[in-house]
Amino acid sequence: MSPRTLLAAFALTLLASSPLPAAGIGYEPKPGPGAGRHIVFLSGDEEYRSEEALPMLAKILSQRHGFKCTVLFPEDPDGTINPNNNRSLAGAEALDRADAIVMGLRFRQWPDEQMKHFVAAVNRGVPIVALRTSTHAFRYPADSTSAYKSWSDKGPDSFGEKILGEEWISHWGANRRGLTHGVVEFAHRSHPVLRGVGEIFGDSGVYETHPPADATILLRGQVLSGMKPEDPPSTARKKRTSDGQEQGMNEPMMPAAWVRTLPAGEKAQRRVFTTTLGAASDFKDENLRRLVVNGVLWTMSLEIPEQTDVRLVDPFEPTNYSFNGFRKGVRASDHALGRAVPVGSVETPA
Repeated sequence: MSPRTLLAAFALTLLASSPLPAAGIGYEPKPGPGAGRHIVFLSGDEEYRSEEALPMLAKILSQRHGFKCTVLFPEDPDGTINPNNNRSLAGAEALDRADAIVMGLRFRQWPDEQMKHFVAAVNRGVPIVALRTSTHAFRYPADSTSAYKSWSDKGPDSFGEKILGEEWISHWGANRRGLTHGVVEFAHRSHPVLRGVGEIFGDSGVYETHPPADATILLRGQVLSGMKPEDPPSTARKKRTSDGQEQGMNEPMMPAAWVRTLPAGEKAQRRVFTTTLGAASDFKDENLRRLVVNGVLWTMSLEIPEQTDVRLVDPFEPTNYSFNGFRKGVRASDHALGRAVPVGSVETPA
């Protein structure tokens, strides 16, 4: 066999043993409890920088916990990541092999040929971990035939309402005016998802949420009066958008993380974890990382250790959230293991 033939055969062997995603970025697992099970991460929101947060989480779950991870992005035709391109989910076919989904989405309008992969995964009952704006992941025109075309009708077309247990209602604590203090729901303090989770502080504002009776609330969002952890809780009053009734901002505090167990497709049941925290900058908080990684383990029915390892794999300096504030010119390959994401050009939002 000639040297050229040997080289070609070797290259084919490498490709077969370590398949690369058609788009996005893939992370091969180190040994761990995930045992190579495949998590697909779906980024795509215009404001909260899920395109930065999800690769960071995927690195932790692949290198610390043994999951095979694929992160998909909204990509322009030139291959650069563009969160404002709400009609793109490059590499959606990876969802056909997903054992779980972690999503950070907002108002997506994927074409049918991409959306069908997501719908099929949901229909077969894969576990779901949903961050922040995923309560309003999709927004299609009224004449759309998409399975989840609406975000606000509280009906079968609303993914947030049907699967997660809540859709978009309103901002409760304003962004950048009051820090979110995550307060454990006392009645469920022994839930395994909360194992090893200490105080959480996030710089994204609390959402108004009213999960259904079948949801187990784990964390509530206390609105602080300023942007420092030592600031006191807000004493302001506000009318709920859901029913027009006025209450104290923290009387009661709005649910900020919950779990559900639902009947689902090919599986006897589906586990779902949702948190309305989840801006990339929120994940500088180790305890929020631990809460979400615990949520992944729980949805996949895996044992949660006393102190889940959520050490960062590579440097993580997230961009402050804002519309149009994403790093320009970044490609999926810039999120490879061993690399810090280049700053790129960041427009100053109006």
